[in-house]
Amino acid sequence: MIGRLRLAFRRLRLGTRLALGLGALSLVVFAVVGTALTTYMRDYLTNQLDDQLGLAQVAQSKSIAQSGTLQGKKYYRWYYAVYDVSGRAPKLRSPEESSDQPRDIAPLTSLAKQQISEDTEVLRTVHLAGKGEYRLRACAVEPGVVLVSAAPTDDIDDTMRRLIGVQVIAFALALAVLVEFGRRMLRRGLNPLSDMAHTAHGITSHDLTESAARLPLRADKQGGGPEVEELRTAFNTMLEHIDDSLALRAEAEQRLRRFVADASHELRTPLMSVRGYADLFQYAAANAPEERDKHLRRLRAEAARMGVLLDDLLLLARLDAAEVDAPLRLRDADLVELVEDAASAFRAAHPDHPLSVTSPSVPLALRMDPQRIRQVLDNLLTNAAVHTPAGTPVSVEVDGEGDTAVVRIEDAGPGIPPADREKVFDRFYRVDKARTRDRGGSGLGLSVARSLIRAHGGTVTLDDRPGPTVFQVTLPVP
Repeated sequence: MIGRLRLAFRRLRLGTRLALGLGALSLVVFAVVGTALTTYMRDYLTNQLDDQLGLAQVAQSKSIAQSGTLQGKKYYRWYYAVYDVSGRAPKLRSPEESSDQPRDIAPLTSLAKQQISEDTEVLRTVHLAGKGEYRLRACAVEPGVVLVSAAPTDDIDDTMRRLIGVQVIAFALALAVLVEFGRRMLRRGLNPLSDMAHTAHGITSHDLTESAARLPLRADKQGGGPEVEELRTAFNTMLEHIDDSLALRAEAEQRLRRFVADASHELRTPLMSVRGYADLFQYAAANAPEERDKHLRRLRAEAARMGVLLDDLLLLARLDAAEVDAPLRLRDADLVELVEDAASAFRAAHPDHPLSVTSPSVPLALRMDPQRIRQVLDNLLTNAAVHTPAGTPVSVEVDGEGDTAVVRIEDAGPGIPPADREKVFDRFYRVDKARTRDRGGSGLGLSVARSLIRAHGGTVTLDDRPGPTVFQVTLPVP
């Protein structure tokens, strides 16, 4: 039974449970207050009755001392007994009236004995057979004489019953009002929590398996106090985080699809070329032996270009995975010397592009992988040569700025269109869509350069100002 009650209580709404808990606590408080008030009132009325007994006995004691009889004022339903205690054993005197003593005289005699032993006035509440509860008081009237008076407590009992009844009704009404008012107040205060629950249920109706899934819902109902406000803020922050994560996931999936499609497209071309040259080589071997060497050179060229593409893809994958054995072999090297070597190689490979180098006269030592930084420099310089007409000047500037080293590579060509500036570092992206692959470039060069510089803790950026193309490489100085 208790288990079922607990289960039913747990199924109630939080506001109702809190209101019932408040009601139970109030009931305990009301019970304590009612008990204390009832006890105090009974003691107060009992003390008043004791005082009344004392005043009556004072008058009766004077009468006994003067005339030997009870001539004082008598009260309705009160009982009186006079005992001669000169022999140390109480001996009941004959009453003036038969109605002065109850049939059950034993409680009065017992109280007279107690008064003799204690030699002071004695008070006691007893039950007289057939009469009910009585308050007894025994006192010495004169030496050897003890007066015992008994007053009914019916008025006290009636008053206490009325008081308890009034308390029960008043406390019951107060408890009902308190529970209902508390339930309404709690429900109003918990409305923001209901709003959050409604928002959470609304989220479940969204299909989050779609790549473009978002969470537009937020808990925006105000109120509830600082604690609810803190919970609402945390709840909305969580939704924002989930929404951002879904957006990042969708972007990553889209980027992955585009990457796979672009990689398949880039690999399909050399594979088709290899297949075609293989067929031509087979035909030449049978019918035109003098063509075999030409077809074999083309086969090797396509295989080499496909190998470069695969190497770039593997390098990007390893850098993206942040492998412990990432393709970096760090050591102390001079950036100025590395730039000079890259410039010499560029002049030899592209004599139609005049190159100027501005660098400090002292070495600029960095903690880096010289081979990978040289790969980045060669990539950026080759990019400047491929995308500009012959005769376009190219400049390289090396500078140390505080705790960073900066390399700026600038060409005086036509520049990159504004619409393409934000995408030049995307994988497989080409500014010139019509450019043939024979002139190199699969759209991975700048992506590889950015990933390698990031692996060194630096950045590579494109100047967004119109005009010449300026790439800036920033590396940390130890």
